[in-house]
Amino acid sequence: MNMDKIAYQSIDQYIESQDFDKQGRLQEIRKIVKQLLPDAVEVISYHMPAFKWKGKILAYFGAFKEHISLFPHASCIEAFQDQSKEYAMSKGTIQFPMNKAFPKELIREMIQYRIQEMDFQIKVKKSK
Repeated sequence: MNMDKIAYQSIDQYIESQDFDKQGRLQEIRKIVKQLLPDAVEVISYHMPAFKWKGKILAYFGAFKEHISLFPHASCIEAFQDQSKEYAMSKGTIQFPMNKAFPKELIREMIQYRIQEMDFQIKVKKSK
């Protein structure tokens, strides 16, 4: 099945289309974001689940063959470089392998960081 062909309409549809073992981890990310930011808006962007807050993307997340990826923005990845050494990372993404325990606490901290960062950016813009 070619994943590129599916135009997902919702995060529910995206999660339901993934392998069963990945669904729980995707739901976990969703739950963490909803707990930390109940007014975050669920969207599909670039064929991936994402959360929008105050008109901007908070983070993307998605399922891949061997891992779940979180895309919380390059600055967030940079800030968590030390806590995340055991995971593959690139400029704006961190990969959580399917064969390792899912680091819910790390994900929670990254999302929290991202919320604070966005909040700060919004405050700085308003004060100009």
